[in-house]
Amino acid sequence: MTAPLLEVNDLKMHFPIKSGLFSRAKTFNRAVDGVSLSIQPGETVGLVGESGCGKSTLGRCIARLYQPTEGRVYFKGNDLVHLSHKALLPYRQNIQMIFQDPMESLNARHTVGEILEEPFIIHGIGDAQSRRRSVAKLLDTVGLPSRSATRYPFEFSGGQRQRIGIARAIALNPELIICDEPVSALDVSIQSQILNLLMDLQQEYNLAYLFIAHDLAVVKHISDRVLIMYLGQIVESAASETIYQSPLHPYTQSLISAIPIPDPHRKTNRILLQGDVPSPIAPPSGCRFHTRCPVAEPRCSETAPSLLEAETQHDARCLLINSQ
Repeated sequence: MTAPLLEVNDLKMHFPIKSGLFSRAKTFNRAVDGVSLSIQPGETVGLVGESGCGKSTLGRCIARLYQPTEGRVYFKGNDLVHLSHKALLPYRQNIQMIFQDPMESLNARHTVGEILEEPFIIHGIGDAQSRRRSVAKLLDTVGLPSRSATRYPFEFSGGQRQRIGIARAIALNPELIICDEPVSALDVSIQSQILNLLMDLQQEYNLAYLFIAHDLAVVKHISDRVLIMYLGQIVESAASETIYQSPLHPYTQSLISAIPIPDPHRKTNRILLQGDVPSPIAPPSGCRFHTRCPVAEPRCSETAPSLLEAETQHDARCLLINSQ
C-alpha cells in the first residue's frame, strides 16, 4: 500500500471555557478528543455523525484553521501542527476546503471573478491576464458560464454558489479537499448534481476527499471508507459497503436504521436512541455512548473502550464487540 496522503494521530481540540474575574479556563469543550485517521491519494473518506459531534472541528484542525490542542497532522509525511503561518503557506495550496454554506464563505462584496482570482494572488501565481484565463477555465469546469465572473454571489442560487465554492477549492490544483457538509444546505435534486460534480473532478484531478456529513445516504454515494464519529471520538471505521451491510457499533446500527427506504411496503426495524447527546464539556465516564446505548452493560460506564479491529479492516470502539 502506498504511503498515506494524510495521517492524523491522536488529534485533540479542547476549547477553553473561561469564567470568573480573571477569565481563567476552568473547563474545556472537548470537541475532538483523540482522533486518528488516514487518507490515501485519490481516496474519499466519509466522516459521519450527529450535529455537535466534532466532525467540522476536526476538518478545520486538519486544514489548520484551528490550532489543535494536541496530536499530529501529517501531510505527505510532514507535520503541519506546529508550522508557522509562513511555513504553512505552501501546504495550503494542497489542502483546501468546501464549506457548508457558500453564501457565508463567499465574500458578498467581491465579484465571482475576484473571489476565484484571490488564491492566485495570495500565492503569487501568474499575471492579471493569465489569472483571468484561469478564472474562465474554473467556471467552465464547474458548469458555469464565463460571464458569471462579473456577477456577485447573491445573484446565484444555492447550488450555483456551491459550484463557485468548489471552483475556488480546486483553483490551486490541491491534492486533498475537506468537504464540510457541502450539500446539506441544498435541495435534494441539486445535491446529486454537486455530488456528481465532485466525483467527476476527483477522477479528472485525482483528488482525495474528507467528506463530512450527517446523512449516511449521501456519504454512501461518494465514499470509499466511512468513519462514524460520536462525541469527539471515532466509534467505527470500515469500507463503505461493510458499514452499510454489517454495522457493528450500536450507534452506527441506529444511524443505518434511520436511512429512508424508497419502498412503502418494506418495513424497517428502526432503532431509536433514548435521551440527548451528552455535553462534550462533561462527557460520560467509560464508553461515551453508554447513556444512550440499547445494549449497554454496567461495565460500559466504568471502562473506556479503545478503537480496535473487530473484523478484518473493520474497527469498532465497543467493549461488547471487542471482548467477543
